Amino acid sequence: MDPGRVSHPMSSPSPCSKAETDEEIAFRRATEPWPEDATLYQQLKGEQILLSDNASSLAVQAFLQMCELPIKVVCRANAEYMSPSGKVPFIHVGNQVVSELGPIVQFVKAKGHSLSDGLDEVQKAEMKAYMELVNNMLLTAELYLQWCDEATVGEITHSRYGFPYPWPLNHILAYQKQWEVKRKMKAIGWGNKTLDQVLEDVDQCCQALSQRLGTQPYFFNKQPTELDALVFGHLFTILTTQLTSDELSDKEPGEKRKTTYFVLGSEWLHL
Repeated sequence: MDPGRVSHPMSSPSPCSKAETDEEIAFRRATEPWPEDATLYQQLKGEQILLSDNASSLAVQAFLQMCELPIKVVCRANAEYMSPSGKVPFIHVGNQVVSELGPIVQFVKAKGHSLSDGLDEVQKAEMKAYMELVNNMLLTAELYLQWCDEATVGEITHSRYGFPYPWPLNHILAYQKQWEVKRKMKAIGWGNKTLDQVLEDVDQCCQALSQRLGTQPYFFNKQPTELDALVFGHLFTILTTQLTSDELSDKEPGEKRKTTYFVLGSEWLHL
């Protein structure tokens, strides 16, 4: 010990002497009841939000409604920059901020609310595989269409993405986002794909989902899971969003299944 240093028994508290450990804090937060003022943030609905973000937001809203958890939707022009992950939607619950459907599902589960607890391990693995399929195909196709299809970029994407910002910031941010998405597309092997190839991928994804759903109202058993919320968010958005052509919505499941999901949309989100 340094003879010139005076040690005080309270000067260097042990981590164990904290009033509350990290584990205790996490447990307390998890067991806190769902607040009435829980909030979901997304971009401006009418003028700004793009297809992929709107689909993701609807998926989270549907999931929370299926869990019977109240949520208030707030639109902010800078929602993307407010998000801890840089992606929307994100929810603000108590003093917690969580973004994207997967982490939100886990957060809600920690609070004692789950749509998939009734599934066995095989069904849970199958559900996760289909959710990966939706994210890897439908979500990626939406991003491709928004940022890599020149007609859509020119007529829709740039003006909506840059809507809240003055010139020249609106153009700078839109081109920056387009560069980021194109870099991602190149990294995952979609950089050289044509629109027809992307639409073919969407068609195969929708066929797989359609076969799994069959004539049932939900993918598993007689109750919805987070997979139903995810598919609903993307399907409903694609079918109700005005694009430069109808090619993407034409790849979606048949009329009977479209009707089923519109009914679910009315039931869960009061659309």
